[in-house]
Amino acid sequence: MPTGRAPASDPAGFIDESLQYESSWERAEDYERRFGTDLEYYGASVGAVRGTVRNAERRYPDLGHDDVTALASELWARAVFERRLAAVVLLQSAGRLLRPSDLTRIEGFLRAARLPELVDPLAVDVVGPLLLRLREQDAVRATAVLDRWAAADDAWLRRAAVLAHLPAFRSGEGDDASFRRTVRLVSGAQQGRVAVVEEALDLVRQSGAG
Repeated sequence: MPTGRAPASDPAGFIDESLQYESSWERAEDYERRFGTDLEYYGASVGAVRGTVRNAERRYPDLGHDDVTALASELWARAVFERRLAAVVLLQSAGRLLRPSDLTRIEGFLRAARLPELVDPLAVDVVGPLLLRLREQDAVRATAVLDRWAAADDAWLRRAAVLAHLPAFRSGEGDDASFRRTVRLVSGAQQGRVAVVEEALDLVRQSGAG
């Protein structure tokens, strides 16, 4: 569990300092057992991460699109689980600000995440709602990105492409034809039907996908 604290004079510093204040050696060790040694862990609870992001949004109320996306990237840049989870929570909270062009940044996060605890909320709570908001050419461009993810060699990108359908089916707006296209692309990818992808397909089917 890291002990050096970043200055709190900026949003990233405030979030980092707050997360370290909420640290627990026991929880950090539990996270390492569960999630592996590729990340560092402060040992802050998920509730503390969410509360910290809410506090940051109150402390810095004028964050616009560029501020939010830059802050998410700054948090993600250090391989600390709680910082990366805070980046996800921030994007969930500021989803109304996101644009189709942000899918490139999110793709980078997904490629590095490699944990359901990070991949799934990005796909379901960030990408999925964004897709539901898009219309016309923006929707076409976003669908092309999703298709590329579904055919990618990276299993976590394929999982994200599948789970991004979940909000639409949960809200009754799911598109069976679009989902079946994703399934075909996933099935055609190298090592396409692996466990993390199969699990995602089952979840979406349970929500009504044909």
